Amino acid sequence: MQGFGCGLLISLRKTTDRSIADEDLYLQQAVVFIEDAIQYRSINHRVDANSLRLYRWYYSRLWQWGLGLTIAVVLMLAFIERPSSFSYTSDPRFRPPPWEPPCGLTEGIEIVCLIIFAIDLTTKSYLIGWDEFRKCKWLIVYILAVSASVIDWTLTLSMYCDQNLRVRRLIRPFFLLQNSSLMKKTLKCIKRTLPEIASVILLLALHLCLFTMIGMLLFAKGENPKRNGEWETYFRDLPTSLSSLLVLLTTANNPDVMIPAYSLNRGYSIFFILFSGFGTYFLMNLLTAIIYNQFRGYLLMSVQASILRRRLGIRAAFEVMSCQGRGHDATHSEEHVERVRVDASLQVMARVQMKSYYRQAIIKRVQQLSDGFIQWEAFRSLFDELDKDRIKEHPPKPEYNSPLLQRLQLVFSHYYVMIVGNAVALANVMCICTILVLDSEKSIAERDDYYMEVINCFFILYYLMEMSLKILAFGWKGYLSYRNNIFDGLLTVCLLVLQITIFATYRLPFPKWNPASRGLMSLWEMVRLVNMLIVVRFLRIIPDIKLMALVASTLVDLVKNLRAFAGILVVVFYVFAVLGIWLFQGAITAPGKMSVMSNSSMENITINFTMECGSYEQLGYWPNNFDDFASSLVLLYNIMVVNNWQVFMDAYTRYTTEWSKVYFVSWWLTSSVMWVNLFVALILENFIYKWDRSVTCSVADVERTGYETTVQLMFREQIQEPTEEELVTQLHQHPHLHLS
Repeated sequence: MQGFGCGLLISLRKTTDRSIADEDLYLQQAVVFIEDAIQYRSINHRVDANSLRLYRWYYSRLWQWGLGLTIAVVLMLAFIERPSSFSYTSDPRFRPPPWEPPCGLTEGIEIVCLIIFAIDLTTKSYLIGWDEFRKCKWLIVYILAVSASVIDWTLTLSMYCDQNLRVRRLIRPFFLLQNSSLMKKTLKCIKRTLPEIASVILLLALHLCLFTMIGMLLFAKGENPKRNGEWETYFRDLPTSLSSLLVLLTTANNPDVMIPAYSLNRGYSIFFILFSGFGTYFLMNLLTAIIYNQFRGYLLMSVQASILRRRLGIRAAFEVMSCQGRGHDATHSEEHVERVRVDASLQVMARVQMKSYYRQAIIKRVQQLSDGFIQWEAFRSLFDELDKDRIKEHPPKPEYNSPLLQRLQLVFSHYYVMIVGNAVALANVMCICTILVLDSEKSIAERDDYYMEVINCFFILYYLMEMSLKILAFGWKGYLSYRNNIFDGLLTVCLLVLQITIFATYRLPFPKWNPASRGLMSLWEMVRLVNMLIVVRFLRIIPDIKLMALVASTLVDLVKNLRAFAGILVVVFYVFAVLGIWLFQGAITAPGKMSVMSNSSMENITINFTMECGSYEQLGYWPNNFDDFASSLVLLYNIMVVNNWQVFMDAYTRYTTEWSKVYFVSWWLTSSVMWVNLFVALILENFIYKWDRSVTCSVADVERTGYETTVQLMFREQIQEPTEEELVTQLHQHPHLHLS
């Protein structure tokens, strides 16, 4: 009997230990599922204890920041590799030989990055399992990208780093794409939008070809050479005619393209007006509208999938927590299926990695439930807090016993003090502007900094007094709880330090005060820096004007929440810059000026040569070239702006081949027509969304409200909630989670 009792005790202990382990596993699963829901991640991953610990480490801030840093480093290598961008100018007339890294330096950094990518790939593949891995095209391409990069890296070393064509440069932007789920969705949406874009581009091409034919007939070569200006410059042959009218679509060569014909007969202007009126103001804007409308529709579908992921993660957490609840009360197992324990919910929320503000809001709602259990609908509604705006509460003002301090606190915490402060800042800026206008024709040696310095001293003392009295009125914590106070106070301290430095270095000011330069900076440089900070400080008015505050917060939200769209633009810039270097590096050589080093001095030897008016050479566009990665990015940006972009296209056509126009037109279509217009439309969507939500708010409410402006929330009203049947069906299809 004693042996049977011991065996029963051991069996009970094992059962108890197994039950505790199962409960802890359920809690771990619930924690991970809720974190997946918050981040809109897929829940189709392994759910055993060891895999969950690895999964949380993989999505920890440390690893994700490290992976992001690795991607940034591997992308930045293009600035260092041959051709190196390490020179103070990109102008080939004055550019010294750039610093070239020794063989193995960039290759060593790159192989470390590739090893990290291999670890990332291995970890991600293991966590989702083989079945999910086979379905994921991005991971399969990830393997190919890493493998191709390693092969190309090996070829570079085998050729002693003398490899001009490095294929892996084109592969690097992929690492940025695959690391962002929203970037993948954006790329997928763009891919689906391409057929609709192609139809409008076809209509645009038809419009261009039609007017090209008419133009070549109108401006054919005549017998009188003086009347052939239009033909000679813009309609000499088919490629020239097409490119001239294509550039006219962007208005970059308007009215230059029509002047030779218009000077002969005013009737010729009708041809150009009809072409640009229909093409530029109708077809191009129609193209923008179609791009945005179609893209928005596909983006809505992607956002719908993200909302499904969030609801699925919440439902999965509820299911595993209800499984935990069944173990505590076997007699009511059926009742426990649709509810979870409050104490278990509190344990889970305490372990979930999320913003503390939302955790506290959810925990507060859970604690208000009195019956000890949470039904599914109530559990789901807890996470509606994630979509709410954060209302920032300012600390209470300090209490003073002195009547004088109480009076000062009342006065300097009033709204009118802020208005007076803004008026004083405006007066300071106006004084600086007046002095700059009066001294605009004077050299630095002729300027008298006495008056400007006296004015600055007066205003800086006022700023210091204003900051001190605000700290007195609100207290340290209350003062720092306002973002504009932090900005204002930081600049005031900088101004005070600079002013003290000026007095310590150059003594007190007096008329005709112009002492000799001492230390690192001259008097004029220090006064100029003070003036710049004063001008920047005037930006303190932004939070006090509702519309300006909304515009500023919209720009901040774009940086935080629409990084995916900017990321695609970075990828496109990167790819076209690499292609530009491959195609056009060294194509343009500068015959105008050569620099010769002689006896540690620079002697300039000028060579005379003829230049056509308005050409690349005559305009001095030499720094815009594809000779290194940095200058390629600047040139691509200048073309994207489309001002004078035909000058670059014409230059590279002359120095290389007519086919180079394909590259420039492709870049114009990709950047200026499609992506920039799409980005502008999304900025408008973001601003309208915030404006609609804040139209009834005061300036103070706008300052206190931390608007949640994610892509999912921007389109929230157009999205349908997934049904219960969809969630249950998706859960039962989970490859690693088996619910009864």
